[in-house]
Amino acid sequence: MAVKMIRRVGIYPGTFDPITLGHLDIVRRGLKMVDKLVIGVGTNPGKTPLFTLDERVVQVQREAGPLAEAAGAVMEVVPFDELLMHFAERVGAHIIIRGLRAVSDFEYEFQMAGMNGYLNPEIETVFLMADAKLQPIASRLVKEVAAYGGDVSFFVPDRIATEMQARLAGSDAAKTIVTS
Repeated sequence: MAVKMIRRVGIYPGTFDPITLGHLDIVRRGLKMVDKLVIGVGTNPGKTPLFTLDERVVQVQREAGPLAEAAGAVMEVVPFDELLMHFAERVGAHIIIRGLRAVSDFEYEFQMAGMNGYLNPEIETVFLMADAKLQPIASRLVKEVAAYGGDVSFFVPDRIATEMQARLAGSDAAKTIVTS
């Protein structure tokens, strides 16, 4: 079997709490752009996660792994708790892949891409527009719907929906999600 040379490494960073069908759409499309995709599962001090970092890494690997297999692509899921550009440099990334849902996403992402370009002009940021039917999906909103007992199966893979229901059942986590 021939070993594939890895020339272009891309990263797709996020908290993925939870990973949504929108995230998976960006993963599927991002896999076409690079020789290796590193999905960086990060921490965010401004967010209260429903799942631990280790749980999110396992969930992302489980849900995105079949997409990489189907594409015949190299993919790795890596936790990180550092400046995005330091993480990108550490994994040898050439491209940062970001998904956009709406104009409000663009403004934030545009500022972040500018800052990242200043920190390391050798690493490009590429924006992928969310599929039209997936644009309203945001992890924060999915958690809110789940916290109030709503059906999230339209927004996340089935196993993630089940794990969210189990995590929220009879706990104070629902109150924390809605208030954070």
